[in-house]
Amino acid sequence: MKVKHITLALGILLVSSGAMAQGKKAAQQQDKGGISPEMMQQMKKSYGTSATDKALRNIMVNNAPAKLALNHENATKFNSHFSNRVVSKAVTDQKSSGRCWMFTGLNVLRNQAIRHHNLPAEFQFSQAYLFFYDQLEKANLFLQATIDNAKLPMDDQKVQWLFKNPIGDGGQFTGVANLIDKYGLVPSDVMPETFNTNNTSSISSLIALKLREDGLQLREMAAQKGMTPQKMQAKKTEMLGTIYRMLALTFGEPPAEFTWEQKNAKGEIVETATYTPKEFYEKFAKTDFSKYYMVMNDPTREYYKVYEIEYDRHVYDGQNWRYLNLPMEDIAPMCIASIKDSTMMYFSCDVGKFLNRDKGFMDMNNYDYASLMGTTFGMDKKQRVSTFASGSSHAMTLCAVDLDKDGKPIKWMVENSWGPTYGWQGNLIMTNDWFNEYMFRVVLEEKYIPANILKMMDQKPIMLPAWDPMFAPEE
Repeated sequence: MKVKHITLALGILLVSSGAMAQGKKAAQQQDKGGISPEMMQQMKKSYGTSATDKALRNIMVNNAPAKLALNHENATKFNSHFSNRVVSKAVTDQKSSGRCWMFTGLNVLRNQAIRHHNLPAEFQFSQAYLFFYDQLEKANLFLQATIDNAKLPMDDQKVQWLFKNPIGDGGQFTGVANLIDKYGLVPSDVMPETFNTNNTSSISSLIALKLREDGLQLREMAAQKGMTPQKMQAKKTEMLGTIYRMLALTFGEPPAEFTWEQKNAKGEIVETATYTPKEFYEKFAKTDFSKYYMVMNDPTREYYKVYEIEYDRHVYDGQNWRYLNLPMEDIAPMCIASIKDSTMMYFSCDVGKFLNRDKGFMDMNNYDYASLMGTTFGMDKKQRVSTFASGSSHAMTLCAVDLDKDGKPIKWMVENSWGPTYGWQGNLIMTNDWFNEYMFRVVLEEKYIPANILKMMDQKPIMLPAWDPMFAPEE
């Protein structure tokens, strides 16, 4: 009998001790920032068991939030009328590649070439040609930067950034300008697209793998006694020969000279001539890129200052990305002036935010996620950028604005490079509210920039590191 009492007492003691231990553990867990059982019970109260909650859950588990949050009352705001529009031609398609920056830059030049030389609407400059040299130049940029920083340890942030980003298909307008100035242009029918220029991921991964291997070899060579810059450059050139071969096999080899039949808007042949790529560029698209300036709206940094991003360039002997940071009220009037003068602009934004993909319409009220989720999403542009919630992701060609009777913008339109069936006839339309919140960069010709703002471009730029999150290349 005593044994039973003792056993029972021990059992109660063990259960009690276990409960105390669990309680102590839960308290410690909460003290350390973990989720305790008490916290879990409190959180569960936020999700009700009403018929409404059950119905909402049944709907939401089988549907994407964007589909359910679509604000049908907002559909009436969409229309395609614009008071001022630069007439564009056939819409291009970058396919499964991150070359929006190149398509956008070439589309600006293409529209001018068609207009000034009476070319057919389907005329295009070869993206494959320029992309070949973009990839070759980026490979050289990585290899030479690896040599330049060979004395830094492998865990240095700059070295880590280089090996993390040896090459890519994204970019920005400075790359367009530097590549064209150096290599010229050719028509698309002289060097057409290939599977691998339209679908860049596989070849980019192979080239990146090879470059990382080469980068390690260059670092090992640089540490050897008696190593000379001449030997390093010779090895780098040998390595670039391998990259050239990989590109030629998958993109085709760029022509040094070609014969081309020029046709007019009616499709009639008006001239047959032989050109080098530089000669073709000089005749059909000659542009003084020194008179083009990038302005940006980044509310996390001081306005009216010039910023430059280290290693954010396509060509080693070219220019880093440089821009003047301005408030939106200074940027919009310059864009309007350019459109009124029938001049398209390179433009970039956070394209996926509040985009109705069916209509190609971007507006802050397209989706009511707050009502759907029973909460609020209240960050402003500065807060979104600071917390990595927003940043420039895609480049397009700004071509139209709709102004009210007082000359204030109501909405804008960009020509996209996702094919003619995407959005509204290949274009995306955005309200001015959306433009202010998610537009980041635009490239303007000098003549559309007021003198007081143009003078600010002369200041010494503030250098920013290549890994700054605001400056990922557009894709």
